[in-house]
Amino acid sequence: MSVRANERVAWFNGEFVPESEVRIPFRDSSWVYGDGCFDMTRTFGHRLFKVEEHVDRLYRSLKYLRIDPGIGPERMCRLTEEVFERNRHLLGARDDYWVGQRISRGVKEAPGDNVDYYGPNVVLECNPLPFQKRAKLFKEGIRVMVPSVRRTPPDSLTPRAKTHNYLNLIVADQEVQSIDPEAWAILLDTNGNLCEGLGSNIFVVKDGQILTPREKFVLPGVSRQTAFDLAAEIGMPVRETDIDLYDAYNAEEAFITSTSLCICPVVKVNGMVIGDAETVWGRVTQKLADAYRRLVDHDFIGQYLEHYVEGMEARAF
Repeated sequence: MSVRANERVAWFNGEFVPESEVRIPFRDSSWVYGDGCFDMTRTFGHRLFKVEEHVDRLYRSLKYLRIDPGIGPERMCRLTEEVFERNRHLLGARDDYWVGQRISRGVKEAPGDNVDYYGPNVVLECNPLPFQKRAKLFKEGIRVMVPSVRRTPPDSLTPRAKTHNYLNLIVADQEVQSIDPEAWAILLDTNGNLCEGLGSNIFVVKDGQILTPREKFVLPGVSRQTAFDLAAEIGMPVRETDIDLYDAYNAEEAFITSTSLCICPVVKVNGMVIGDAETVWGRVTQKLADAYRRLVDHDFIGQYLEHYVEGMEARAF
């Protein structure tokens, strides 16, 4: 394998190769139908976080989709760690990676296609976290907008599987960003309650309680579960319940969790100021973020703010 000094490597169907040599057939089911799944963790200070938890969720998604990747969870964890180690040297001192696994069902046979492999295509990869693009979110908070597009209901397709088919969330995100390019889309479910956004879960603090949508309607994020665990530690257990826009508008605080952001404050929902207009970080959100920083032994908020550039647009993706 010949790798340029500045090129990341990936694990692709059994071997480590330069990223430029990862080639998925154009008839792959994930390209044609979105028929595949993935998971993604991140590093903190060049250390991987909760690989086993992310891989466990990956295999729950695989089971739901009835895809056998050909390797078990234990080996998947080891390979994920090795992919990171092989790319660690390319990180700057204050940079970190998303590290993830992507798996498709593979290519459906067609007469005369000359394809020599029809099994699942498996890629393990590293991708630099977009600190500069998202730094403003930690400086000024997130403006949430609710699009007209509703989240796919669980009786049609469960949101608990992290599939490659994100079109429902992408269309919603595009609608919101056509109005406010820096806004973060959070969809409603088909019952009119807050649901989730593209790669993110939402929480509100209301009447001294931390509330979040029920797992049945959202992807149960690993960062979401981390927030549950940390909230219990500070004596404010999270309650899963239906949350409508009335609840959101009248909340004392709101925040978003995601793999990359960890915990980030929400300052507006549909233009409505949440909590104190003079404060970006509410008391509870700040407590949870501080607990998160202690857990990972890394100041991820400071890391984002180091990349802050005055006047630069903040983008979700």
